[in-house]
Amino acid sequence: MSYRIAITDDNPADIMYISSILKQWADARGFSVHIESYPSAEAFLFQYEENPACDMILLDIEMPGMDGVTMAKKLREKNSTAVIVFITGYSDYIAEGYEVAALHYLMKPVEPGRFMQVLDRAVEQLCRAEKLLTVKTAEEIVRIPMGKVLFLEAARNYVTIHTEDRGDFVVRHKLGDFESELDERFLRVGRSYIVNLTRLYRITKSELLFPGGAVLPLPRGAYDMLNRAIIERL
Repeated sequence: MSYRIAITDDNPADIMYISSILKQWADARGFSVHIESYPSAEAFLFQYEENPACDMILLDIEMPGMDGVTMAKKLREKNSTAVIVFITGYSDYIAEGYEVAALHYLMKPVEPGRFMQVLDRAVEQLCRAEKLLTVKTAEEIVRIPMGKVLFLEAARNYVTIHTEDRGDFVVRHKLGDFESELDERFLRVGRSYIVNLTRLYRITKSELLFPGGAVLPLPRGAYDMLNRAIIERL
């Protein structure tokens, strides 16, 4: 397997250190990696306009000019599947990870073994993005990439599958019929919903927010359970 990986960091020493671990990881796993580094968010976004092929982005947060969180939001406007990993010396921005579906936060100085575990999970996420959910509506059979599914909503004998950019699909099924088909990205929340944890934009005590503006009510008592589930996947 071959992966294109971008490192965006204003510290050249950190870029060299991260690159060296990436190469060790790739050699140990038998992967081929093409590593590109950028000293600022602006430099990355400029190059991304020319060549948007990128599988993973390893991103510092506090940089001169545009910060890493803002850069990640701009990236997500065009790419919903690239894996984002924040590598930072600050722990104050973890909540913003919901908004850009970050895979993980690594604190500097990065511990090589932990970093390689996160890279392994990044590869797993990239592979999962290709999994398809096959559903039969009243008019057609549709194959939906699981990474594009935001949430499933049950009402009476029907389930509506809400997607990021393919619209909604209504099928005559029970919500439980889908639980065995979906992978670990999905969690049942209450009686009426199954949500894609990686597509959550924001969580409050009463609501779940998704890209595109969709909002779900959060059942009473589900907030702590949902946060534990997200933390376990970080």
